[in-house]
Amino acid sequence: MTDFSKTPIIEDEEINRRTGEMLRIPIDDLNLQKTYSDILGMIDLTTLEATDTRKRVADLCAQAKSFTDMPDKLPNVAAVCVYPTLVSFARKELEGTGIKVASVAGAFPSGQSPLFVKMAEVRYAVDEGAQEIDMVISRGKFFEEEYNQVFDEVAAIREACKDAHLKVILETGELKTATRIRRASEIALEAGCHFLKTSTGKIKPAATPEAMLVMLEAIRDHQKKTGNLCGIKAAGGIAEPEAALEYYWMAREILGQKRMNKNYFRIGASRLAGTLVEAIHNAKSA
Repeated sequence: MTDFSKTPIIEDEEINRRTGEMLRIPIDDLNLQKTYSDILGMIDLTTLEATDTRKRVADLCAQAKSFTDMPDKLPNVAAVCVYPTLVSFARKELEGTGIKVASVAGAFPSGQSPLFVKMAEVRYAVDEGAQEIDMVISRGKFFEEEYNQVFDEVAAIREACKDAHLKVILETGELKTATRIRRASEIALEAGCHFLKTSTGKIKPAATPEAMLVMLEAIRDHQKKTGNLCGIKAAGGIAEPEAALEYYWMAREILGQKRMNKNYFRIGASRLAGTLVEAIHNAKSA
């Protein structure tokens, strides 16, 4: 097993500088209507509130599958993300649409439960019909430098997922430094995750372009080392098309244009879909 304590130091100032350079997006050279439409098809439409009900999930699922019925025939979103107890209901609402059902599981959002409890919740969500699982690493164990234990937990949950894809949330706003974000990325990647994910959306800061850059470079380097390419999901506070475009652009620049599809890039959001539709219409009329 890799000695994760030996992750090279990454200077935050250097990450900030390179992020600023990368975000000089040549807007005039982009087909914004097509780009925003593509991003719409890569959204995990999400509700993760204590007040969630079947009615709220039904409304979310109705929105998720409504876009292809619009005059522009936009793509539907990639997935709907809900709590485990609402998975089976969401699965029935989305049957036949091709839209995936994702579920947070494994003591979301704190990660502060025994492993057997986390695994039981993951198995429950998968048995209920979840096709994707979004878990969060144990930041407590991470800050205690119990890196192998964090690895073992991710690997165990990956196994509990069976055929469901696993997205591993790093909660980058708590990790704070580029070095910690890189270390957590390497742990999750080596443990076999299908996606790295920035944030639970429950703390601030949530997703940031700087954290995204560190994670994308970890994914790129992992592919060079192993041949396995992991996806990435930016989540937390992304509500405007301009912000979504930044994350899309960064992923495109580092992973390549052919990877810009829902198999490798997602944005977790509750409000973004509506603002993207408006931006698509505005771009069309411009």
